[in-house]
Amino acid sequence: MLRAIVGVLGVVAALVPEKTIQLFERFALEEPGDRPLEPRARTVIRAEGVLTMGATLLGGAAYARLLKLTGAFGAVLLLFPGVYQRFAARLLYGDPEAVEWNEAFADRARLIGVSYLLLGARALQKG
Repeated sequence: MLRAIVGVLGVVAALVPEKTIQLFERFALEEPGDRPLEPRARTVIRAEGVLTMGATLLGGAAYARLLKLTGAFGAVLLLFPGVYQRFAARLLYGDPEAVEWNEAFADRARLIGVSYLLLGARALQKG
């Protein structure tokens, strides 16, 4: 079931990266849609979606590696949400210094980090 959900999220990111970015902005930024995106932003989100979808379709070791990587990413979100904010701002926006994160984002990122860590731990536990 979890694998199917992860796969669907990958398909969504691959097919509609703009909507994925809009959802992220509503969740994370003070002024969603207020900043110009880097030209590569849509391509990066689409590529992430394709890789996620591919790993879920392949299953086995590819899917396990995806979950382990997700767990490592979760550790960054949990322990260093500011590092993630700087990385995301540089990756997605033309003027990363002008990005205004909403006050609740760090706490939300930590919650997502915990869930990602649990996914990674599950993959490690299975082998």
